Amino acid sequence: FGTLVQYSSSRTVQGYERSFGLLREAGLSLAYDEFLSLWSSVSSEFDIAAEHGHQEFSMIELGSAFLTRALGHAPDSLVRAFVDTYLAEWNKGVHYPSGVRELLQRLARGFTLAVVTNTHDRDLVPRHLEQMGVSDLFALVVTSVEHGKRKPAPEIFHHTLRVLGAAPASCIHVGDDFEADYRGARSAGLRALLIDPLEEAPIPADFRLPS
Repeated sequence: FGTLVQYSSSRTVQGYERSFGLLREAGLSLAYDEFLSLWSSVSSEFDIAAEHGHQEFSMIELGSAFLTRALGHAPDSLVRAFVDTYLAEWNKGVHYPSGVRELLQRLARGFTLAVVTNTHDRDLVPRHLEQMGVSDLFALVVTSVEHGKRKPAPEIFHHTLRVLGAAPASCIHVGDDFEADYRGARSAGLRALLIDPLEEAPIPADFRLPS
């Protein structure tokens, strides 16, 4: 999915004000910078844990753990409201590059297209594909949170191949992350192309895409 969109990761003081305000109404005593610091800390703990075995976690699981740390309790309704608000604010940093649909239309004439994406929310990527006007071009969208394993685990690639009825040798995986996309796909027996405009990854030049 990261190959189809652009995301600005810059954080402003106002970036998550609605999420912060929601929790303040629920009794949060932390200041805004403390709120961001705790969120970053809990998120990092989940990411580190997921590195072992590449088991994916959901935003609901993360939100519940965060609220328990921040408030001492995590009622389901508040967790859902917090996650929805946080994702809405996060999505403000997502931008759709021009020309994506035209590119995918050209590819779809000769290839069966599928998305294999690491995501903590099952609806996030399909919703963006719909909003981009390209969802009709994909035969399949496989999300790590639904499958259970995240890239670079070969299992999520093997699952995609089984559903498509495709052999690894007949597929090419295109991504922008060396570990998750390039090494992950190759570990599953697929050919792989890496979007690496700065030529940072240790891969043969023939497998590198400039954009």
